[in-house]
Amino acid sequence: MGEMSMEIRCVGVVGCGVMGGGIAQLCAAKGYRVVVIEKDAAVLKKGVNGIESAFEKLAAAGKITQIQQETWLSHVHADTDFGRLDTCDFVIEAVTENLALKKSVFKTLDGICPSRTIFATNTSVLPVIEMAHATARPEKVIGTHFLTPPPVIPLLELVRTLQTSDDTVQVTRSFGETLGKKVIVSKDTPGFIVNRVLTSILFNAVRLYEQGIATKQDIDTAMTQGLGLPMGPFGLIDLIGMDTIELGSDALFSELNEDQYRCPVTIRRMVSAGMLGRKSGKGFYDY
Repeated sequence: MGEMSMEIRCVGVVGCGVMGGGIAQLCAAKGYRVVVIEKDAAVLKKGVNGIESAFEKLAAAGKITQIQQETWLSHVHADTDFGRLDTCDFVIEAVTENLALKKSVFKTLDGICPSRTIFATNTSVLPVIEMAHATARPEKVIGTHFLTPPPVIPLLELVRTLQTSDDTVQVTRSFGETLGKKVIVSKDTPGFIVNRVLTSILFNAVRLYEQGIATKQDIDTAMTQGLGLPMGPFGLIDLIGMDTIELGSDALFSELNEDQYRCPVTIRRMVSAGMLGRKSGKGFYDY
């Protein structure tokens, strides 16, 4: 059994937004056959176009050949029908951070995929065990938290629930390493490792700004030039999306009940105003 489950050839991705599209792109470029499912046809088209143009840019820059570009793209099979996932060995869910929605996705997957298939969730804050229990195979459910953008950031954070089997962890770790990722493992606690630490940094920066202690630009410069972070907190919040930050921190705060995870009022007001960051053209900065 252990040996059987090792061979991953076909990877399913549910959701073709920024995360799902990025994960599909990464897997296709590493030689996996990828079935990407998105119920919204417009989002699917946009996501697939994003993958195409990413490969085109690599070819235009001479990083890959024309043949490679075509081969990688031929690995991607996009559809709105969940039934297409019945051939997948490993399925990654990358839909919106909404527990009810994710559980319904897992329930659907459980009815479609063969018993060998491992299910992974790309959640960054929600309890993986609750999704696992929407299935009849909780030992085969694991968190695979890819960071934005998945093709670029070298980290993959695995989340092991109380019921995830050793075999599932091992197979997923090997799979992550074939994607060129540095793999770390966290227990199934809110925010895991990255977001537990990152949320505090981001919110502390916003609080400094709210208190008038320094400008956004100076706080961002302090973090990039002083601490060597690739991007300042305000630029990063705009990139992640104000609404995503609010959702995520509310989930953290409700479980941990620590003030450091309480969403700053400024972020809530900006969400209400539709100032979501890059995706809306305006956040802490203008785009």
